[in-house]
Amino acid sequence: MNGSHTRRRWLTSVSTALAAQPFVRANPVTTPQPRSVIYIFLSGGLAQQDSFDPKPNAAADIRGEFSPVATQTPGLQICEHLPLLAARSSLWSVVRSLTHPYNEHSQGHAVMMSGRTPMPVGFNPSLPKPTDHPSIAALMGALLPEANGLPSAVVLPEKLVHRTGRVIPGQFGGVMGKQHDPWMLNASRFNARSYGAWPEYEFHHARGQETSSGMKFRTPGLDLPVGLSKSHFDDRLKLLSQIELRDRTLQQLDETERFSRTRSRAISMLGDGRLSRMFDIHSADESELQRYGKNTFGWSLMLSRRLVESGVGFVQVNLGNNETWDTHGNAFPNLKNYLLPPMDRSVAALLDDLSASGMLESTLVVMAGEFGRTPKISSLPQHYAKPGRDHWGAVQSVMLAGCGFGGGRIIGSTDSHGGQPKSEPQSPESLAATIYRALGLPPHTQWHDLQDRPIPLYNAAPISGVT
Repeated sequence: MNGSHTRRRWLTSVSTALAAQPFVRANPVTTPQPRSVIYIFLSGGLAQQDSFDPKPNAAADIRGEFSPVATQTPGLQICEHLPLLAARSSLWSVVRSLTHPYNEHSQGHAVMMSGRTPMPVGFNPSLPKPTDHPSIAALMGALLPEANGLPSAVVLPEKLVHRTGRVIPGQFGGVMGKQHDPWMLNASRFNARSYGAWPEYEFHHARGQETSSGMKFRTPGLDLPVGLSKSHFDDRLKLLSQIELRDRTLQQLDETERFSRTRSRAISMLGDGRLSRMFDIHSADESELQRYGKNTFGWSLMLSRRLVESGVGFVQVNLGNNETWDTHGNAFPNLKNYLLPPMDRSVAALLDDLSASGMLESTLVVMAGEFGRTPKISSLPQHYAKPGRDHWGAVQSVMLAGCGFGGGRIIGSTDSHGGQPKSEPQSPESLAATIYRALGLPPHTQWHDLQDRPIPLYNAAPISGVT
């Protein structure tokens, strides 16, 4: 295969991968100050009792091995292994009462990534389908305006794929069509091999099945290929344009226009020195790298901050593939040694930087998983040496920061075991509405599916507190 054909093929694949322009019926969002959301997704399910809703007075098989620690906020205690977030409780609030009815991973992922509790018709837990609800990332990619040549919604560092090959449904465009699949920044490129915050925190690699040796975190290289001058690049583009013009009569006009727009965006990104520097996180100052952590959690959240600073409206950050937070067994050593420290460090650094720059007022930071964990500790000796907690959709804790959610607020409560909402129950719909409102999308906003049917964006009222 010759070089020019290889480059044309590469450019076409980049263009196609970028989200198309919206097929929606909504006016562009105009707000006095650009707003953004960083949705930190803890795939696998964080235990509420072992993080943001400790139960120190419960029996030992409920409260677990960790002790609570005081935060800056009187009356608010969290897990002792989240000391950096405890010291910054004035910057965030916690919702302790988010609930949905599902205890299965794929169902939990689907409702928390789409903001829709009912399962779509024909839902398949092992395979995304065109009848699925669109993800929040897909909706925001369609509804939000683009800025500075970047997509309006980005998912990083990779799509969620289980080591068995099961692609988690709920991440894609669904009934909006594949053209609205969100732009997934494939920075890890390991999917079923990647667990936890490697390489600093190897987590499941400690089983001896594999190590993080050779695993790299690579963001897109936007420099022109070595030896390709600007004039040669322009010649390549002219040739590509002639080929596309010849074939245009064979395509539908709207598809051609969408492709043309995404192609133009890809070309504008290619060779853009500003964007190349933004994606090159490994060249950051050593102090910044240390604050975030030299691992997939830290690199991903550092890049999420750079993206919103550059005008991206919605960034979903998957902290851990392979359902990393699925702590059925060895829960307490894994949380203590491999999961809570890098999450605590990277999220604290993100909040520090957004607060220092003034962007926290216009950026909503959300941290949630697909569900919580069972109140009672259990053992699976055939799989794990030490006990853990099972899946529990009935309640989970969600962290919210920015856009009016500062000040250490506690929203909702759970019973004495941390197993059921006791007050102010919240739903995936109310969390999604909170995201939409934070982004300035009005309550009457609609999107259209492939059959041109109008669908309301909001399905509940936002959680109280957003400004």
